[in-house]
Amino acid sequence: MLSATLSQSSFSLKHDELARVLTQTKNLLIIQDLDGVCMGLVKDPLTRVISTKYVEAVRSLKEHFSVLTNGEYIGKRGVNGIIERAFNDAKWVREEGLYLPGLGAGGAQWQDCYGNVSHPGVSDRELTFLAQIPQRIREQLHSFFQTHSDLLADEKIEMCIDASVLDNKVSPTVNLNTIYEAICDRTEDYIALQRAMKDLIDKFLQEAAKKGLQNSFFVHYAPNLGRDETGQEIVRFASQNDSGTTDFQFMLQGAVKEAGVLAILNLYYWHRTGNYPLGKEFSVRQAPKTQTGLLQLIRDNFNPQEMPLLVGVGDTVNSTVEEKNGKIEVRRGGSDRNFLQLIQAIGKECERDNIVVYVDSSHGEVKNRKSVRCDRVDGELKVIEGPCDPRDVNDPLILNVVFPEGYQQYCQFFQIVARDRNFSG
Repeated sequence: MLSATLSQSSFSLKHDELARVLTQTKNLLIIQDLDGVCMGLVKDPLTRVISTKYVEAVRSLKEHFSVLTNGEYIGKRGVNGIIERAFNDAKWVREEGLYLPGLGAGGAQWQDCYGNVSHPGVSDRELTFLAQIPQRIREQLHSFFQTHSDLLADEKIEMCIDASVLDNKVSPTVNLNTIYEAICDRTEDYIALQRAMKDLIDKFLQEAAKKGLQNSFFVHYAPNLGRDETGQEIVRFASQNDSGTTDFQFMLQGAVKEAGVLAILNLYYWHRTGNYPLGKEFSVRQAPKTQTGLLQLIRDNFNPQEMPLLVGVGDTVNSTVEEKNGKIEVRRGGSDRNFLQLIQAIGKECERDNIVVYVDSSHGEVKNRKSVRCDRVDGELKVIEGPCDPRDVNDPLILNVVFPEGYQQYCQFFQIVARDRNFSG
């Protein structure tokens, strides 16, 4: 297959070769993250912008493209508003089908290209509980600054809180990027804020359990240090010149990107064959919790002959290596890691040369990403160090193709692929 060479590569910069694969492969499904991939990372999510040419390129790919993001489509900070502002005409965007199709909120929020949104498997009781969280986050931030009154002026505090509270419908979030920028020289105080946010989110989980919703929610930290032995994500506390975890997302149980891959495949098979392998009503909340279980579901329900070439695109993958008591401890994290790793595993399971694409998002306003390092080796530009700790030599995730110059480079590439794919018929 055309993709065989790339699927076995590591840190390849052969974008022309990737373009040929995406242009010439008919049975293709691109599953792509948003922030940092097709938009720059910014401190305040309200300032995000997106290229209209990129959006039009997505539309031309039809069922061969799907979003998979922890962000949301709707609400004040949703990506739909960004697209509407880019075209300056919300009615026209809807009529022309220019919304980005796929899964938001980690997989709990479906949307088609016409902006029709649904939340399969989510109960009214869960939505009611989620609705009160943004205001309580806001109150906790006010309380923190009252006890740390020397950190910021009052008017700056209000600006930071407004930028930090993301009142998402099914994944209310506190994003600390703006606050970190304002107090980055006070690392201990910023860590105290991270701990206060973690304690508040933990309290929400306890309250949910008392209301009979103990199996309804979980917490996503971005970036994180992977998961502990109980499966819970680990906060990455700040260090000097590193903001650590900035996003504390209160999310619906089961709404994880790797489960979203199966939901997206289920819909793709319907487009291709007229049948849903997992049933029309399948949602991520029904999916197994482990990669082994997810692969078994693939094995039991999806015809491997119809399996598309999967191309996963993300920007959030990390690892850290620490020595404790003479032992090496490796922590692997990043909100895109698990879905990219599942796409890689599905390729092996179904004998498809699936491709993992990494976009370096370290160039924007948010300074918590490790850049990839490029240099010339024997006259050829190569990636000499990836986004993870170079001492992590046994990382199971292979980043096949890298876009070291960030989302602009990737978006230009994507537009060329969409154009050439349509031209080739």
